[in-house]
Amino acid sequence: MTAPLPDYAVTGAPLVNEGEIADLTKAETATINRLVAKIRDQQRTLHRYHAYYEGIQHLNQLGIAVPEELRDFVVAVNWPRIVADSLEERIDLEGFRLPGQTRRDPKLWRIWQANNLDEESQLAHLDALIYGRSYVCVGSNEDDPETPIVTIESPMEMTAEISRRTRKVQAALRYYREKDSAGLIVDHAVLYFPNETIWAEKRWHGSSARDWVVTDRDQHDLGRVPVVPLVNRSRTGDREGVSELVDVIELTDAASRALTLAQLATETLSVPQKVLLGAKESDFIDPETGKLVPKWESYFGSVWALENKDAKPFQFSSADLGNFKTIVDHYASMVSSITGLPLRFFGQNTANPPSAEGIRADEARIVKRAERRHRAWGGAWEEVARLIKLFQDGEVPDEWVELECIWRDPATPTRAQQADAAVKLVQANILPVEAAWEEMGYSQTRIVELRKMRDKQLADTDILARQIAAMRGTPGGSQDDAETNPTTGEPPPVS
Repeated sequence: MTAPLPDYAVTGAPLVNEGEIADLTKAETATINRLVAKIRDQQRTLHRYHAYYEGIQHLNQLGIAVPEELRDFVVAVNWPRIVADSLEERIDLEGFRLPGQTRRDPKLWRIWQANNLDEESQLAHLDALIYGRSYVCVGSNEDDPETPIVTIESPMEMTAEISRRTRKVQAALRYYREKDSAGLIVDHAVLYFPNETIWAEKRWHGSSARDWVVTDRDQHDLGRVPVVPLVNRSRTGDREGVSELVDVIELTDAASRALTLAQLATETLSVPQKVLLGAKESDFIDPETGKLVPKWESYFGSVWALENKDAKPFQFSSADLGNFKTIVDHYASMVSSITGLPLRFFGQNTANPPSAEGIRADEARIVKRAERRHRAWGGAWEEVARLIKLFQDGEVPDEWVELECIWRDPATPTRAQQADAAVKLVQANILPVEAAWEEMGYSQTRIVELRKMRDKQLADTDILARQIAAMRGTPGGSQDDAETNPTTGEPPPVS
C-alpha cells in the first residue's frame, strides 16, 4: 500500500523564515527512505540484466563437464543484446503533431533538438527494453526559460510511485552515491512531488551516517510530478514493467554451456587420439641430444617411428562435434519463436537470400511489437511534451490532450514497393503529396526540406507560366485568347 503524500504536496511547503530552507518533514523523510529502499532492492536484478546485455554474465554450471580450472574456456552467447537492439532499432520518434495540425510542431521539435533527444531518446527506449522501465525528467532552465531541460534517467538511480487510481506518478526519487573531495561517501537524493522538488544529501563517516539534510527546495506549483516513466510490457497489476531479456536468459545460458563444451571438445577430442602399446620412456629420448623429447613434440610429430619392435601404435577416430551445432541451432530457434525475431538474426542463414515478400513475412511479429511500443510509449512522450509546455507557459491548453507522436515506420519494405504504393495513392487522390512522403518513410526533417523544394519548384513553374503568357500577348490569358482579336475576331497582325 502506497503511503499518502505529505500535506504540503498540495498546500505548499511548511512556513519558514525567508532565506531559510525547511528541514525534511517526517512524511518527506519516510518517502525518501522508502524509495531508496526500493531502488536498492532492485539493484541486483537490474545489474543481472545489465550483465546479460553486455555479455559479461557469470555462467552457472555443475562443475562436472567443465572443471573449475577450465573456466577460462567459458563462452558467453550475447543473444540478449540482439533481442533488445533489434527491437530498439525500429523505434524512432520523429516529432509531435498538435491537434488540428498536419505537420510536426516546430516549437516542440526545437526543444527536442536542444536537449539532444534524438540520441537520448534511444537510450530511454533501450533501458526500458533491458530493465523494464526508464524515466524522463523535465526541469526548468535558468539560462533559457523557453527551453526546459529534459533528461533521461536510468532505473539504476531512479524510481517512482504510481497511483493505482489515476495511473499517474505521485512521487519520484533520483538517488546516487559519490565521494566528496575528502574521500567521504555522500548519498544524494532528489525528491519529486507534484508541487515541489527537494534536494537532500546524507554524509557517511565510516559505517555511520547523519540524517538527510535538505540542500535546496523548488516550489514550482506545477500540480504534477515532472517525471515520466517509460514502462515496457506494463500490466494492470504490474506498472513496473518487464525486461525483454527475461524470456531468453535461461536459453542463453543453455547455449553458452553447449558452446563451452564444444570448445573443450575441440581442444581435447577434435584431434585423433594416439596410443602406443609396449613403449617405454627410453624410446622417446632424442639420439642427438640424449634428452627426453618434449611431450608436445612427440604428440604432434608427423611421423612416429620407434626402434622398439614391441611398440605398437594405434589411432582413435576424432569426435564428431556436429551434435553441438544441432543443440545450439535448437536453442536459437526457441529464442526466435519466443521473441518474434527472424531465425537469421541468430546466424541461421539459408543458401538462398530471402525475397522481399519473405522478409516482410519474416519480420511481421517484430514490426507489430515495435508498433505496440509506439502506442505504449507514445503516451509517455506526449506527457513529456505537456510538461515542457507547462514549464514554458505555466499551463497546458485543453486541446493538448489530443497531442500525438509521429513515429517512423518500423517495417522494412523495399523502395520500389513504397514508391509504387505512394504514386498510386496520390494519383487516386487518396493521399496528398506530403502524406505520401510519410508513407515513403522520410524523416520529418527531410519532409520539411522536400516541402521547401516543392514550394520553390511550384513558384518557379508559376513564374514560367506567366512569362509564356506574356510573350503570347495576354498576360495570364490562354493561348486561344492571345491568337484572336477580342473586337474583330481577327488574328493579331504578324510583326
